[in-house]
Amino acid sequence: MAAADLDIVIRRNAKEQHRVLMDAAKERRDHFLELAAKATNKAARDRHKQAAKDTMLQGAAIARRLQMSAENAADSYARSIRRAAMEVAEAAKAAATAKPAKAPAPKPGKPAKKAKRKLK
Repeated sequence: MAAADLDIVIRRNAKEQHRVLMDAAKERRDHFLELAAKATNKAARDRHKQAAKDTMLQGAAIARRLQMSAENAADSYARSIRRAAMEVAEAAKAAATAKPAKAPAPKPGKPAKKAKRKLK
């Protein structure tokens, strides 16, 4: 898998976590609704129904925050990869347009000087 696809992996994992979290919240809600159905008095039934409602509200809020965090992380990663790719492309373009420095050509009739080596 290419490094540029990491933002897709982040989004996919967040979607899976969102699904698991919502399934857990629904199971918990169903548990409270079963308790409400078995309750013998109105106060207990209302309390269990309210707990079921609160469970779903909190589960949905948590799932939404998780999703937003994952999207922000994925967007940030994708943006940094695009920026790095642009910088590399600009550097390559600058290197291609820069003229390489040439050594001065020796004058005709004179041999080119050789570099002297220093002896230690």
